[in-house]
Amino acid sequence: MSEFWLISAPGDKENLQALERMNHVTSKSNLSHNTKFAIPDFKVGTLDSLVGLSDELGKLDTFAESLIKRTAQSVVEVMEDSKGKVHENLLANGVDLTSFVTHFEWDMAKYPAKQPLVSVVDTLAKQLAQIETDLKSRTAAYSVLKANLENLEKKSTGNLFTRTLSDIVSKEDFVLDSEYLITLLVIVPKSSYVQWQRTYESLSDMVVPRSTKLIAEDSEAGLFTVTLFRKVTEDFKVKAKENKFIVREFYYDEKEIKREREEMNRLLSDKKQQYQTSCVALKKGSATYRDHKVKVTPLGNPARPAAGQTDRDREGEGEGPLLRWLKVNFSEAFIAWIHIKALRVFVESVLRYGLPVNFQAVLLQPQKKSATKRLREVLNSVFRHLDEVAAASILDASVEIPGLQLSNQDYFPYVYFHIDLSLLD
Repeated sequence: MSEFWLISAPGDKENLQALERMNHVTSKSNLSHNTKFAIPDFKVGTLDSLVGLSDELGKLDTFAESLIKRTAQSVVEVMEDSKGKVHENLLANGVDLTSFVTHFEWDMAKYPAKQPLVSVVDTLAKQLAQIETDLKSRTAAYSVLKANLENLEKKSTGNLFTRTLSDIVSKEDFVLDSEYLITLLVIVPKSSYVQWQRTYESLSDMVVPRSTKLIAEDSEAGLFTVTLFRKVTEDFKVKAKENKFIVREFYYDEKEIKREREEMNRLLSDKKQQYQTSCVALKKGSATYRDHKVKVTPLGNPARPAAGQTDRDREGEGEGPLLRWLKVNFSEAFIAWIHIKALRVFVESVLRYGLPVNFQAVLLQPQKKSATKRLREVLNSVFRHLDEVAAASILDASVEIPGLQLSNQDYFPYVYFHIDLSLLD
């Protein structure tokens, strides 16, 4: 299980013996794997300051947990093409999260224990606040990039009736810069190809003979060109529609088409090279992108490039700066979170067990979900002497304490904090 219980008990002889009993019972019954959790000796300060820190650390704990969840979710979104490898990238100080927690050591260089506790907590709070600020700005930029790319990609999806045609047609398909002639694009159902070839010249006067050409098709229809005199354009559209041939409104603007293709190239390049491990792949000979459901095949000149296609194959692996930043700062936030847990154990232990500071922290890893209730009962039984009144209220239902309602699930006679790594799954 990726769940941990971080507890503490006084460090006197009686409670050290209780810890030994706990280890014996939990090990014998295979309830949990237990290890000592080392926490430095901090400068305690006043009890009043500890009470304030207790509340502040509780809020900081919640904030840190939320931050690492959001950072982990951003990693998932950025690695959209490699979701199976996400957990390989969610590490803490280069090791998996479970190993980091079970082998935790206080980072004296980053969070000096000789400093007042208030200063240590302030350092952690500022570090996490900065990570959150940067996370918001970086993920917002990525979202804008992704949205722009998706908007362009949507234009390249769908059938010939709705998708952009700029990545299908070429300059050679049109009669351009003519005062009298115009080239139209007509969508013809596949079942009507023969009818089109037989009738298009007679749909209107002044249609240029043998001017039609099939330049692209999808699963349902084909895209044909036809050249005619400008003055019969409207009449041709009406007659074509009567025969279930649809004229697509399209004006060939070489500069606009070039701009659109360059924009797609730029966005694809940014998303791959600047942000994520892999990118939408462009295949030679296809005018659509990977995962698109409708494929439109350009016909005619086989050397004509598909939209966005470059001389280099755009498939590949490469870790971009956003993913690198997310990995580094997920690690930093997670490490800070476990340090906050350690601080909470220290502060609550001093508040509960008093001065001088003398307690032992233990990390328990429940072996299976079904055993957690039994494990809780064992701990409550072993440490019931730490809070006899509360223990009696549970063991003897006839005892009522005004304002105190406890159950085995929320009764902790010892200091207890929960670490649930499954929340990152």
